[in-house]
Amino acid sequence: MAFNLENTLVIGISATALFDLSEADALFKKEFKIHPENAIDIYRKYMLQNEEVLLDEGIGFPLIKALLDLNRYQKESDTPLVEVVVMSRNSPDTGVRVLNTIRKLELNITRSAFTAGESSADYLEAFGVDLFLTTNEEDAQKVIDNEVCASAVLSIPPEYKCDIPEGQVRIAFDGDAVLFDDTSELVYKQEGIKAFHENEHRSQNIPMNEGPFASFLKKLARLQERLPMKMEFSPVRIALVTARNSPSDLRVIKTLRHWGVYVDEAFFLGGIEKSKILKSFKAHIFFDDQDVHLKTSSLVVPSGKVLYKSLSGLQKHKQ
Repeated sequence: MAFNLENTLVIGISATALFDLSEADALFKKEFKIHPENAIDIYRKYMLQNEEVLLDEGIGFPLIKALLDLNRYQKESDTPLVEVVVMSRNSPDTGVRVLNTIRKLELNITRSAFTAGESSADYLEAFGVDLFLTTNEEDAQKVIDNEVCASAVLSIPPEYKCDIPEGQVRIAFDGDAVLFDDTSELVYKQEGIKAFHENEHRSQNIPMNEGPFASFLKKLARLQERLPMKMEFSPVRIALVTARNSPSDLRVIKTLRHWGVYVDEAFFLGGIEKSKILKSFKAHIFFDDQDVHLKTSSLVVPSGKVLYKSLSGLQKHKQ
């Protein structure tokens, strides 16, 4: 039976982001370094021997569970509000442990892809994925370069424990080069803060172009519209946490208004550290493009690094 997923938020997540597979991964890397010709066989044997052992939660698990729980608002005979696809470089045989864990935890995940070492990024378009979360930077870069969907590499906070109230989904975004394109950011990098503020003030009535996460944000807005409560009382809370400040703040608000997107909270920090805001907001995940912000944010909340396109101006400036 074919589903029309146009109004369904589809999340693709790697098995290593959904569950803690670090022990198996470490075993494979160790054996590959010593006996590369036997590493796959040893890894396969380990996974088969442990396929009934429940995997621990991974860094993306609380977000995925919270998103799937929104399907309780799904109307009868309507399409799901949220679909999740598990993507794994395991073979179907060694992936049984992942499937067993999904069933034992009663996660409503029915779609999966096991590619036996090949990049799962090649199959995201076929599954209609809006956001791909992974621990593999190579896969994320491929997705970004090919403009398949939004994608981020997850960072794991030390000793992270999700304490977000049940029933809520809380997602935070940076602005430039994440929700918006990198044009304004390049002005700042190349010409300085004064030129940046002058450009944004002068252009405050001109909407910014879409960045790599704009389509995902718009799909989140559509999800909010499908929920039975008013937007102000939605269980999905969206925050913008940006280093911008006055006079560059107005262009952000007007751009989001132009897109028809409702953001619950916006923080224009003017260079103040983002981690304290994110800790107070209690984000399930925060998306940013700059290591300087991710270094501190990833200490308090799960954080996703948004990569630049390989041939982008920001990537060239970074190099």
